Amino acid sequence: MPGHKGKGIFGAEKYDITEIDGADSLFHASGIIAESERNASAIFGCDTYYSTEGSSLAVRAIVYLLCLYAKEKGIKPLIFAGRNAHKSFVSAVALTGAEVEWLYGGGYLDCNFGAGELDEKLSSAKEKPVAVYITSPDYLGNIADVKKISEVCKKHGVLLAVDNAHGAYLKFLAESEHPTDLGADICCDSAHKTLPVLTGGAYLHLSRNSPDILRKNAKNALSLFATSSPSYLILASLDAANAELENGFSERLSKTVEKAEKLKKKLKEAEFTLCGTEPLKITVKPKFYGYTGYGLNEKLKEKNAYCDYCDKDYVVMMLGTDFGDREYEKIYGIFRDLPKKTEIYEKPPEVGKYERAVSIRDAAFAPGERISVGKAKGRIYAGFNEFCPPAVPIVVAGERIDGNAIERFSYYGINEIEVLK
Repeated sequence: MPGHKGKGIFGAEKYDITEIDGADSLFHASGIIAESERNASAIFGCDTYYSTEGSSLAVRAIVYLLCLYAKEKGIKPLIFAGRNAHKSFVSAVALTGAEVEWLYGGGYLDCNFGAGELDEKLSSAKEKPVAVYITSPDYLGNIADVKKISEVCKKHGVLLAVDNAHGAYLKFLAESEHPTDLGADICCDSAHKTLPVLTGGAYLHLSRNSPDILRKNAKNALSLFATSSPSYLILASLDAANAELENGFSERLSKTVEKAEKLKKKLKEAEFTLCGTEPLKITVKPKFYGYTGYGLNEKLKEKNAYCDYCDKDYVVMMLGTDFGDREYEKIYGIFRDLPKKTEIYEKPPEVGKYERAVSIRDAAFAPGERISVGKAKGRIYAGFNEFCPPAVPIVVAGERIDGNAIERFSYYGINEIEVLK
């Protein structure tokens, strides 16, 4: 294996190998992969492990490790999690049997609860969780105050896990904003989202201060959910990125952030409404300018510019360190030439708090059926295949669908869903 034997039309086949002599083995690394992961660990200042299956694999490993830690402590594997969690977190809960109590605040994709709110919730909790799990940055480019949240978690003796899929580059800012530098015990990065890495390349990071059981079982946790045939093309890409990150990446990133800030300023001066604090993300709220996110996306595509995500309310664009002045001028030119129209006042439905009818795990392993959203009121949601991006569930499996849920499904263009039979 592989069947192409190093030959083929793509040109990359000769590099697409498997665990042959000299190539090491990802989950039993003792050679070149182990050396590469040590290099990455030195760069990030924590224990770093590779994933060739994105942050989704790392998220499942995180949830498993939290359950393992809970068992060692003799407590329930309860996790307090931001409601804007990626579907990989929900699937991990289903597979491990962890329990979740949701943290609310903000809208569908943002979950802006603060350290003070978390402190109050943990102080009043009848049963403390094993960990708090947050998504930062979120899909709209909001960055949580990880440092203060970590301080609250430490005060209450619970771990902090962070889905940092969109924020691998935060380590390389002039002052690191990476979760492991701000007090998180464990986190994941999608290297491919913001670093020069092939799609699927990601990291699982464990703080050097995290419990021993997490660090000792990290490889096992990844192996439990991973393919036994990891892509060596992606591994080579992660390895090559180490040299890039050590040789001038921070300087290139600094220049990119500076250019991004100038572009954001020009867009605001042109009367576009932006949101989010993430340096490499431009999130536009186009309704104030007379366009839906879908409408603005069509205007971008006409000019051969493609956003990362859009819905009725937002257009999200992600910048890269290889962008030159020409790209920034093109983006600004597209927006500058858009005729301003009458503001659209339609607002998205508020995020509901839905009744949990059965556990996420029970919903995952029960027979389901597909029905139209209009007939779903009162039924129990069973979906795990959320549209991606953003892959954030509107309703979580096991929750009962009410009128608000139907309104939200319809708002985001979802006409059919899976429910329990």
